[in-house]
Amino acid sequence: MSIRENAVAGSFYPASCSEIERYIAHFNTVLDENKFKSEAVELAPKAIIVPHAGYIYSGFTANVAYRSAAQKRAGVKRVVVIGPSHRVYIDGASVALFDRYDSPCGEMKIDLSLSKALKERFGFLHFAPEAHREHSTEVQVPFLQHYFPRAELVEIVYGDLDDRALSTLIDQVLEDEETLVVISTDLSHFHTKEVAQHLDSLCIQGMADLKKAEFESGCEACGMIGVKAVVDAANRAGLQSQVLDYRTSADATDDEQSVVGYVSCLIG
Repeated sequence: MSIRENAVAGSFYPASCSEIERYIAHFNTVLDENKFKSEAVELAPKAIIVPHAGYIYSGFTANVAYRSAAQKRAGVKRVVVIGPSHRVYIDGASVALFDRYDSPCGEMKIDLSLSKALKERFGFLHFAPEAHREHSTEVQVPFLQHYFPRAELVEIVYGDLDDRALSTLIDQVLEDEETLVVISTDLSHFHTKEVAQHLDSLCIQGMADLKKAEFESGCEACGMIGVKAVVDAANRAGLQSQVLDYRTSADATDDEQSVVGYVSCLIG
């Protein structure tokens, strides 16, 4: 049996499952204390956009989307996680063809049948094992295990890829009523908080309006290809969006001179 080994447990997120659960419980306590109600979530999402920094920075923002999705989509049987490669060059994208996915909270089953079927259908997909030590996808797995414990996983890490090609894959995945798509991205990097908030507002407006052209006016996002792809697919499927949370790393560090922006968004 082949296993996708975790690569960033103990750095981006805790190496202990009990510590991961403490993070999630803390995030939810903050939401409850601030009276964030499920009634405020308007959509049953078929896709979500979430950040991928360390949990201390962006975990709260990601958790809002996962908790909201779980409240609205109890029947999710598989999750397709799509994120950019930060470590290695990839021509196209790599789909994980391992049997299982290792995590501090136990192994998660990979939907190998769907992964292989996607690889057969979409020419830009191949399997590059070295691509699957990627944090943009891995940090999502503990949230999936907590909120969708019976779901299976498809992991796609992309590099040099046309967003329009990726959007055709998302078109197919969105047709399945039991599947959730996760698009992983952070927003601007290493600007002052004031500059970051301006640049990030351009991205957030594009996500809210589901208008790809709005990402061309200064928006910065390491997962821009995935974001543009899901926006195209959402428009073809007649979906809507709801932005849930935005903050920067300054909320955790108090350093407003060099920040990273994070957003979470539902599409359904």
